[in-house]
Parts: sequence; C-alpha cells; structure tokens
Amino acid sequence: MTLQEAYNFFENLITETTKKSEIKVYEKFVYVLSKLMTKKFTKDEMESIEAELDNLDLNSISENRKKYFKKALSKFENYLKDTFSLTSKGYYTQLGIGLGSSFGIFFGIVFLSSFERSLGIALGLSIGMLIGLIIGRYMDSQTKVVGKML
Repeated sequence: MTLQEAYNFFENLITETTKKSEIKVYEKFVYVLSKLMTKKFTKDEMESIEAELDNLDLNSISENRKKYFKKALSKFENYLKDTFSLTSKGYYTQLGIGLGSSFGIFFGIVFLSSFERSLGIALGLSIGMLIGLIIGRYMDSQTKVVGKML
C-alpha cells in the first residue's frame, strides 16, 4: 500500500464514521502520512515504509476498528522512530514529564522527607515534572531543527 493509498483510505474512514474517538485516530494517521509524503526518502526507504503499511494489514475490517487502528498507528510510529529516527510532535516532552515525575517522587521521598511526607512528595513531583518538561521541550526543539519530527 502506497502512502497516497493509505492517506485516501483514512480520509474515507473519516467521512464514513461519526464517532469522535475513531475520527481522532484516523486524523492522527492522516497527519503522519501527510508529513511523510512531504519528506524526501530514497526509493528503498519508501519501499520499506510501504512494506510496513502492508504488514499493518489496514484493509482488514475488525469488529473494534478504533482499537485495531490505534494499535496499528502505534506500531507504525514505533517503526518510523526505530528505522528513520522520526518522532511525533511532543514525543520527548511526554517522555520527559513521565520520567521527571517518577524521579521527582523518588527525590521527594528520599531527600525532602525532612518536610512533612506529603509536602516532600508534592515538591519532588512538581520539581521533577518541571525539569522533565524543560528537558523534553529542549529535545523536541532539537529534533525539529534537525528535521526528524513529523
């Protein structure tokens, strides 16, 4: 399946459904495919992307289409990240916030336990999320500058 065929397939799915949750998944797929169409790839890279789209078996109709296409989108984004180092917008920000909150809770429990326990955890969580947000935003901006962001 070519990028244009997949793009048209998801555009048709958007017009067919009325469920907003399904439409969001289809629009995310359309966004990723449209960004891929604007990027320059070699013939081999384009063939590997098209092979991956074929492997996702998008034409098969399952009972729970939203769940199936959400998993397919996740697999496709992971493939793009692993193979071409292409990340979606806000990827590192989400990762930074998650890791920052984890380390922040740990920091709050271990080092800020001299305060009241809940205050130490809250401060550690807040500081960790803030640091994770800053680092994630910085990494996202660097990815955008290099041209590896979808």
